[in-house]
Amino acid sequence: MSALRVFLIRTDQPMLELEKPPNVPPEDGFIWLAVEREQIRQQMEGLQDTLHQLTGLRLLDLHVSDLLNKHLPSRFDYTSSYDQLVFRRLAAVAPVEAATGQTDAGALKTKIQSDAPLVTGKAQTDPVGLVAFDRVLLSIHPDHCTLVDIFVQRLRLLAPVNVTRVAALTSPGQPASNSRLPFSPADLMLRLASVMVDGYLDLRKTMSQQLDHWQYRLLQANTRFDDWDSLLKARLALHHLDELCDDQHVALSDWMDLLEQWPEASTEQERREHELLMVRTRDVLEHIERVTHHIRQLERSAETAVQIHFNIQSNRANDVMRTLTAITAVFLPLNLIAGVFGMNFDTIPWLHAPGGFWGTMTVMLMIAVGLLVYFSRKRYFSDKKQEGRR
Repeated sequence: MSALRVFLIRTDQPMLELEKPPNVPPEDGFIWLAVEREQIRQQMEGLQDTLHQLTGLRLLDLHVSDLLNKHLPSRFDYTSSYDQLVFRRLAAVAPVEAATGQTDAGALKTKIQSDAPLVTGKAQTDPVGLVAFDRVLLSIHPDHCTLVDIFVQRLRLLAPVNVTRVAALTSPGQPASNSRLPFSPADLMLRLASVMVDGYLDLRKTMSQQLDHWQYRLLQANTRFDDWDSLLKARLALHHLDELCDDQHVALSDWMDLLEQWPEASTEQERREHELLMVRTRDVLEHIERVTHHIRQLERSAETAVQIHFNIQSNRANDVMRTLTAITAVFLPLNLIAGVFGMNFDTIPWLHAPGGFWGTMTVMLMIAVGLLVYFSRKRYFSDKKQEGRR
């Protein structure tokens, strides 16, 4: 199987990538098998044979269907022989790269700054299947997934600590171990899940910047907002991410419940490894809760900005109607006077008087000026900015 990547991980030695799986896993480490989903869809039987050679076990048919299903939500399941975790990761945003710190989310952030009305759309995600045996971890990734390369580079940067020096610093009877490298398939599974959650942490910053731009435009009273389609897609994306985080939280909570039911450790090293798994699981859960909290804050902020926008537009319409009403009230008595003197009667006062026209115009002008002064004092024509200055 050319698509299968095999890694040998020991806590006291650098990680090695093997050309083919060994016959048996090492006693002082474990094997990580990484494969892309589409490349093994037709070679699942060969992967089952490899797992049987390493562990003496095969995956259940239902779990095989779950691992090959591209639409399966995040979930956790287990048997007496292995644990299975399906975790959805962002398809467009890669996890944080340990060496350079550059991410696809950073490129997306630059694009948003240069092109603010970016259509976020529904966040695209792909499932990553993780199956943890005692000495083997199987990870099934989407096609062209950068998660394996990024995490492999991160593990290679974690140089093993000098075991002799560690042993000298530890108390007598306590085994020396390097906690920087994964010590078991379950530990590596949690670290991969943590890297995937980091991608959501990067995405929340990107979406926050985009929504901040839209909020600024929504709150501009003299600017017409016409990007409702993009804003609606962004709100749908936030709702979709909220559901994804809920599924991830439930899956990790089920894993936590299983950890709490593990038999009591018989040695100090087993107890310490169990505690490290508990701590790492709580850390991943805390990251998921942070993403969920921020997403819900963004949803509330977007909803508040929309409501404020409509309130501003309503107040603006009220100001326009108030001004038009005042202008109409000024000309109403003038129209009345003009209508009266436009009647077809011969005995109308001032009709044949030499100064009747100018007298009528003077009265009409006085009425108009008086109404304008009255409405100005009532601030019917005042602008909001001028009114605020007063």
